[in-house]
Amino acid sequence: MKFLTYKYNNEEKIGVVSKDGNKVIDLSTVLKLKTNISMLEFIDNYKIEYETKIRKKIEENKGIKIEKIELQAPIPEPRRGIICLGKNYKEHVKEVPSAMDLKGGIPENPIYFCKLVDRAVPDGKNISSHIDITKELDYEVELAIIIGKEGRNIARDKVEEYIFGYTILNDILARNLQTKHTQWLAGKSLDGTCPMGPYIVHKSKIKFPIELDIKCYINGELRQNSNTKEMIFDIPYIISELSKGITLKPGDIISTGTPCGVGMGFKPAKFLNSGDEVTCIIENIGKMTNKVED
Repeated sequence: MKFLTYKYNNEEKIGVVSKDGNKVIDLSTVLKLKTNISMLEFIDNYKIEYETKIRKKIEENKGIKIEKIELQAPIPEPRRGIICLGKNYKEHVKEVPSAMDLKGGIPENPIYFCKLVDRAVPDGKNISSHIDITKELDYEVELAIIIGKEGRNIARDKVEEYIFGYTILNDILARNLQTKHTQWLAGKSLDGTCPMGPYIVHKSKIKFPIELDIKCYINGELRQNSNTKEMIFDIPYIISELSKGITLKPGDIISTGTPCGVGMGFKPAKFLNSGDEVTCIIENIGKMTNKVED
């Protein structure tokens, strides 16, 4: 099941993609809801019995043609921002200057930080260049986890129960601000720099443990090429460790880090420029393409 947020006739709705991938099925109709609900509300109130109804409608292969809708990020306005991991792939650690990590080397513990989001950027829309404050705009393709139910002190062998699904996130950032402030929030949180999507793929469609190819192309040039099995801290570890004393809530988004091949890792650096096209691909989830604003 691929869930999405979209606009149709100037109304924001949530839906699911049909079996052939060419149509969108309105979830409010499937679930016989009186009003439209947001993706966050859907996840908050998700029931296992929904799945039979939704799967039946997917198989019927009826709905609005996908070219007639305006795609939005699956969760356009994350209620608690994005919980991110830094340096979670060994090869990425090697390419990042030691100035980005006070201790240097492979992290002994996960590096968590927050990315504020004004409104997430959907597939096909532009990334803000912020040329007035940075010439070091960088890209980072990441697998993002969508939490499905509230949990605290979650055991590692129970982690999958707390996951709703997965999506693609491009953790666009300004490297000059990241280094200037040492803490990463400012460099990671510029408006219009959180592409997400195109869909949330339900966990039932992704085999656990997660081993998915993950790639990023800039103007057709393959820059990042890895597999999520190369994470230093895997998903059970991340969620179990993060939930120690912290309550995770439905709709929370955890972005799991990026592999090597970021712009800063090249010599000379290959930062993004106005007009550049960034394509992020994760196996079994999809493809997301965005251009940097001129």
